[in-house]
Amino acid sequence: MAQLTAELNRHIFSYHVQDAPTIPDAEYDRLFRELQALEAAHPEAVSVDSPTYRVGATPLPEFNQVTHSIPMLSLNNGFEDEDIENFDRRAREGLDAEQVEYAAELKFDGLAISLRYENGVFVQAATRGDGATGEDVTANIRTVRAIPLRLHGDTVPAVLEVRGEVLMYKADFAKLNARQRDAGQKEFANPRNAAAGSLRQLDSRITAQRSLRFFSYGVGALEGADMPPSHSALLDWYQTLGLPVSNERAVVTGAQGLIDYYRDIGKRRPSLAYEIDGVVYKVNSLEQQQQLGFVSRAPRFAIAHKFPAEEALTQVLDIEVQVGRTGAITPVARLAQVNVGGVNVTNATLHNEGEVRRKDIRIGDTVIVRRAGDVIPEVVSFVAERRPLDVREFVMPANCPVCGSPIVRMDDEAVARCSGGWTHCSAQKKGGLMHFVSRRALDVEGLGDQLIEQLVDKGLIHNAADLYTLDKDKLAGLDRMAAKSAQNVVDALEKSRDTTMARFIYALGIRNVGESTAKALAQHFGNLEALLHAASFEGGLQLLEVPDIGPIVARSISEFLTDADNLALVRLLSGVLRWKEGEHVMKNTGAMAGKTFVITGTLPTLSRDEAGALVEAAGGKVSGSVSKKTSYVVAGADAGSKLAKAQELGITLLDEAALLSLLATASSTEPNQDESS
Repeated sequence: MAQLTAELNRHIFSYHVQDAPTIPDAEYDRLFRELQALEAAHPEAVSVDSPTYRVGATPLPEFNQVTHSIPMLSLNNGFEDEDIENFDRRAREGLDAEQVEYAAELKFDGLAISLRYENGVFVQAATRGDGATGEDVTANIRTVRAIPLRLHGDTVPAVLEVRGEVLMYKADFAKLNARQRDAGQKEFANPRNAAAGSLRQLDSRITAQRSLRFFSYGVGALEGADMPPSHSALLDWYQTLGLPVSNERAVVTGAQGLIDYYRDIGKRRPSLAYEIDGVVYKVNSLEQQQQLGFVSRAPRFAIAHKFPAEEALTQVLDIEVQVGRTGAITPVARLAQVNVGGVNVTNATLHNEGEVRRKDIRIGDTVIVRRAGDVIPEVVSFVAERRPLDVREFVMPANCPVCGSPIVRMDDEAVARCSGGWTHCSAQKKGGLMHFVSRRALDVEGLGDQLIEQLVDKGLIHNAADLYTLDKDKLAGLDRMAAKSAQNVVDALEKSRDTTMARFIYALGIRNVGESTAKALAQHFGNLEALLHAASFEGGLQLLEVPDIGPIVARSISEFLTDADNLALVRLLSGVLRWKEGEHVMKNTGAMAGKTFVITGTLPTLSRDEAGALVEAAGGKVSGSVSKKTSYVVAGADAGSKLAKAQELGITLLDEAALLSLLATASSTEPNQDESS
């Protein structure tokens, strides 16, 4: 058994890591079956690194949570050569060096994973999660043949946490989708989704049927061995341990060396066996990495150089319109299917009628479609030399395609809207209900879009208040609903009855009223009757007394709350929901009064809502956008464009620990009521 285990693992390494098979598949299968038979007869002698673990085990009820001993951090992004030159300049200044040596490698488009080995034996795997806590996917990772269950060599660390990426090769992705088609099942959009979906299966036997790969690129905890002196040496060491490492890596010097590597990889990107969305640069010396340290939970010593948004050519087959929850009519281009950035695209937004005219997009045109990351695809422009003679111009319909009500456009708005309102237009009704139960509104878990579609189409509900008349029997009769799931929805609805005035206002879906405005209204008026009075008095003039509410927002609130149908619904809901009233706050006098915070990215222990609540409790204001008036930006993992804008404007950056320290310090130095008076 030991001999067969060792031999099969050598063949697995040759095939899945080195891409150099040493025996025919049939011979491998014969040896594997022989080992299975021996293990069935002698289960007490099965080795922890037996290849039979690769076939998967019985399904898990759910994933357990794993706290990372060392956080899995994200990287700041660069897009232009100037960004990389600035990164190099900051590194040189931070190290007081004329030149810096960098390790350059690929940015894989997969799922970040941490592997833990103890005394050379694989014991646990976890997803990155929020950076501090991830999901335990040990059973599934055991099925990934590229990952060794036991490290090579006689001298291995007592503890080694390997950071890397699970991904799917393009060829394996194509085979998987072919199997999905043959089985009449939904195809995956791209290799990343396929890899992530395969790894997050509760049944590891399903994961075992998917061809997943792995590349190591970093280290977490290390005990019982000396840390290599450089990042490149770390990856070389990993190879001696039998861990897969990409060969597409280099050690370069200076900004020009980084940019040259980026351009070389960009040229060869289409020929790579897997998808990448950029490259990563790290200061090579681990001692210098420690010297540079971190900012806002991202390392100063590393940066991701992202490839530009991908574009593709396709044809506009038609232009139709969609109706949003506020009645907004959005033209949508129906496209001949095209793959853009690893995703098959058949629809792209055209935003509004004015945008269609400005770009002169016509039905039958060949157009350039762009997609960047997870952003909704958009039509960039048409290709003039490919315009056929029989193209047709888009004509905005006079009536809503859903309810037949007239479509109108106010002089001061670019967007045309269905005039039917939620009482007449089922599209608006469904959109409003989906917003009402969403996480940041009433947060009714289990009540998804498809369920709301059925409830409206079958006439079981007509407005948000009707949701609270639903019982288990009504819900259990719907598609894809059983007694248990129906009861879960009923329980979630009952739980949502206890809310806050701010959440209630936001849940109403008033145009131009986001979470911050809803909180401001709740704080200013303190109770519903005061808000309704202000909305109806002199065209909502009193609403302008609320901080940061201008004429356009005030008009939206007044129009919504003085509409007879809307007002009747508000009255119904106020009898169904419960919240604490009377917290009338005209002037904020807390320690952070006058300070504006923007919270972005994923914080280690706090949700953004929890962090915002702490700021507001201290008297500060939480905003959704960064401007010159912003006092602090609290940045977590994957902070993105808001962090970049804050750095550009020179705004003070805080991580979670710095935020808590600031609030604690401010609270301890704030005078009490007697002292201040």
